[in-house]
Amino acid sequence: MSRIRLNSEYRNKIANRMRVHLEQEDTQEKKKYDELKADQIQLNDDAWKVAEKIVRKHYTEDDVEKAYYLQNKFENVSTIAKDSCFHFHYMGEKEERDYDNNVKIVPSTIEKHFDFRLNGSIDTDNNSSYHSGDNQYGYALFRDELKAQEDCNPDILIEQEGKDNNPHKTKYVDNNNKYLGNDDSGYGKQWNEKYQLDLIGRDYCRDRSIACTKEEFNFLIKWKQAKGQFVIAHHKWIKSVLDQMKEIKVGLKGYKYLDEALELCTELGLNITDAEIIRTNSTGLVIYNPKNLAERIKGMKNKNVDRKAKIEARLLYEKQQQAYEKQQQANQDIQSINTDWIN
Repeated sequence: MSRIRLNSEYRNKIANRMRVHLEQEDTQEKKKYDELKADQIQLNDDAWKVAEKIVRKHYTEDDVEKAYYLQNKFENVSTIAKDSCFHFHYMGEKEERDYDNNVKIVPSTIEKHFDFRLNGSIDTDNNSSYHSGDNQYGYALFRDELKAQEDCNPDILIEQEGKDNNPHKTKYVDNNNKYLGNDDSGYGKQWNEKYQLDLIGRDYCRDRSIACTKEEFNFLIKWKQAKGQFVIAHHKWIKSVLDQMKEIKVGLKGYKYLDEALELCTELGLNITDAEIIRTNSTGLVIYNPKNLAERIKGMKNKNVDRKAKIEARLLYEKQQQAYEKQQQANQDIQSINTDWIN
C-alpha cells in the first residue's frame, strides 16, 4: 500500500488536534493556572469585605440614606452613585534627600487605586500595574466560557504578543469583550453588580481618596498582586503550548508522509489514525525524527527543572539526532550503491 503524502489540509488538521491535546495535558503550567483559578472568587470576596469596611467607615449607611433623600428631593442635587473602584490611602513615610544629599525620612500619604470591576487593573509586583491585564483577567477567569464560543479566543492577547494591532486580533478581542459584557450585559454586569457600593461624592473615584489603615492597604495590594499572578499563570501555560506548537508545525512542514506525522502524535501521547485525518475533511529542508522531535517538545513543559537536567536532556537530544542523521546518510549510501549495481 502506497504511503499517503501530507498536504496543507492534513497538516492543519493534525496541528489543530495537537493544540487541543496539549491544552488538556496535566502539566505544571496548567496545574498552576487551575489552582489559582479556583481561588479567584474567594480572593475577590475577601478583598471586597475589606474595601466595604473601609468605605462604610467613611460613608456610613446613615450618610448614604441622607444623600439619597436630598438627591431625590432636589433636581439639582447629584451627589451619590454606585461605584466599584476606589482610591485608598494611609499616612506613611518615604525617603527624601536634604540639601546635603543626606537621606531623611518624612511623612507621606501612600495612595493607590483599587478597581473591583471585571476589567479592573491588576498588579504583577509591588511597583508596576499590568495595564494590558485589564482584559486579560476576564479572559483568564472565563476562559472555558469564551473557548466554547465559535468566534471568541481567550488566548488571543498571548498569541498576538509583540505584534502590532491587526484585523485578526481586533476581531477576537472585540468578540471576547462583547461576550463577557460590561455594566449592561453578560458576565461583566453580574460581576460588577456584585462588587459595588453607594458612594457620596463626584463621579470619578480619583476625586475621593478614602483613608484606611496600613494593614488594610497592604491586604488590598496583595489582592491586586494575586490577580496579576493568576493572569501570569494563564500566560505561562498558553505560552508553553504555543512554543510546543511552533516546533510541531516545523516538524509537520518537514514531513512528507502522513504516517510520519501520526508517529509524532503517538510519541506525544495523541493516538489518531490516518482515517480520522482523511475523513474529517513545501516541505522543509530538515527532516525531524518524530521520536526526537517529540522528546524536544516534551521538554518545553514542566519547566521547573534544574540546570543539570536541562543540559542532560539537550545532550541526549543532540546524540539521538546525530544517530538519526547518520542512519539517514547510511540509507542513502546503500540506495546509491544499489542503484549503481543495477545500472
